[in-house]
Amino acid sequence: MSSERPRESATRTGRQTAFDYDLAIVGSGGAAFSAAITARRADLRVVMIERGTVGGACVNIGCIPSKALLAAAESRHRADSARFPGVRTAGGPLDFAALIAGKDAIVERLRQQKYVDIAARQEIEIIEGDAHFLEGPALDVDGRWIDAAHYLLATGAEPAIPEIPGLADSGFLTSTTAMELEELPESLVVIGGGPVALEQAQLFAHLGTRVTLLVRSTLARGEEPEIVDRLKAALASEGIRVCERAHITAVGRAEHVVHVTTDDGQEYRAAHLLVAAGRRPRTGGLHLDDVGVGVGPGGEVVVGNDMSTSNPRIWGAGDVTGHPQFVYVAAKQGALVVANAFEPAARHISYRSMPRITFTTPTIASVGMTQAQADEVGMDCESRLVDLADIPRAIVSRTSIGVVKLIAERQTGRILGVHMLADGAGDAILAGVYAIDAGMTVTDLAESWDPYLTIGEGLCLAAQAFTRDLNTLSCCAV
Repeated sequence: MSSERPRESATRTGRQTAFDYDLAIVGSGGAAFSAAITARRADLRVVMIERGTVGGACVNIGCIPSKALLAAAESRHRADSARFPGVRTAGGPLDFAALIAGKDAIVERLRQQKYVDIAARQEIEIIEGDAHFLEGPALDVDGRWIDAAHYLLATGAEPAIPEIPGLADSGFLTSTTAMELEELPESLVVIGGGPVALEQAQLFAHLGTRVTLLVRSTLARGEEPEIVDRLKAALASEGIRVCERAHITAVGRAEHVVHVTTDDGQEYRAAHLLVAAGRRPRTGGLHLDDVGVGVGPGGEVVVGNDMSTSNPRIWGAGDVTGHPQFVYVAAKQGALVVANAFEPAARHISYRSMPRITFTTPTIASVGMTQAQADEVGMDCESRLVDLADIPRAIVSRTSIGVVKLIAERQTGRILGVHMLADGAGDAILAGVYAIDAGMTVTDLAESWDPYLTIGEGLCLAAQAFTRDLNTLSCCAV
């Protein structure tokens, strides 16, 4: 279907009425809601199309449910670990069904409060149905024509399933279905070595499942090698088996056991198999070719740094673009789309100080460049390491597996990267974000206020290590 109706763009100063809506959004996750709320603040007419559950991945199947279960699993694990002399604790029996029900209750409450209710208050229209593009451009939603000045693709991503003989018939789990199990698995093989695989592996291990991680390349690829080494030690101490460079050749199921075979002849058996080998952008069925929207080799919507696509009235934001898959990235992108679609000045996002966190125990938290990235672009850098065993907070908490690493430009001392593996690193990394945003040097950081007996003190100690021998310092003095 094509349209020859006159096309006029809406603006904040003089909205036209040739369209039914100013902005039509396909999807209802973080990018979609950020864009919708931003548009409604400017009194733009917004419609959102969702074929599944309102709220997208974060609240329904990602951040919220996984972190709720990780917190519960860590609590039980700590109770069983007896870290402190003279203090005896025990996790006790596990009611797995009640744990899952509690997670579901949190998800349902937040979905209602933060998405459904917000949409109603902001007068954001939500249409349930499948959408695809028509020439124009316009949208067909189960036979209903949606005509808007601008369109936003915010359809997110879905689990990437590798092509392995026998996998499709094995009854494998994804991170979504794993968190919907009715019974705790006795054993689990996890395929993957990235954030989702690591979090899911440790989640089930902390609840009592025997876990094996099969990693095609290397664990936590892209993180500093010192972080990876200590993370492996932490996982090993909890009985999690990690097999790197495991090239899987076949998967099969015999009764209630899954068999996973690798090219070196090894066979791994477990009650369940969880595939967590990354996520791919969800663009199938949108008919993007019909409206001239370019798609990359991984299925991602190709966007510029202003989030525009090859069609001037269609934009992309969030995981569907193939950009870093964090909800805070999606939210910034969604708001940026509205600014660039309805205001004259083009805006862009800088990822220079974007933090990334993997919620393992201990937590991986990083911001800025790694040493390898700095070397790749020819920057003359130096780095310093502080082991958690030398940080008072970690000593008294008896959580000393970890490290803090700072990377700085050699000539100026400007901080380029902050990398942590520690309990509490997810909160402390915000200081690293601010340091990079402000262009701080290691001297600035070393001389700034440093609250004693926090894990953030590790950042200050690492900065001091550029000019001082830490072995000459008292634990309570600079």
